[in-house]
Amino acid sequence: MADVIALMDDLFFQMKVAETAKHLGLEFKVAGNGDALLALLERHPKLIIIDLNARSGPIQVIERLRAANNGARVVAFLSHVQGELAAQARAAGCDQVLARSSFTQNLATILGAAKG
Repeated sequence: MADVIALMDDLFFQMKVAETAKHLGLEFKVAGNGDALLALLERHPKLIIIDLNARSGPIQVIERLRAANNGARVVAFLSHVQGELAAQARAAGCDQVLARSSFTQNLATILGAAKG
């Protein structure tokens, strides 16, 4: 079982999230594209993190996640100046959309919610 899965292709950021997850005792798995992320749903994650600046069509991935109806919380992050993209993510079914800076500042709290 993976507690947290993510769609992101920024390796530096992946390591930051992975280190925080490890510190909290959570299992964290990263997918580089939508198909790989959907395959990770079999691990019954409690939290799904989406980098809205990923190159693999994150809005379509969110729509596919919601169609799969797995019940996991979906949190996305993006540059703070991308208001239209944030609105698209919310419309696609994101539970929460944060600026990258806010996501980073609150990372331990966001991941910690997957422990419950």
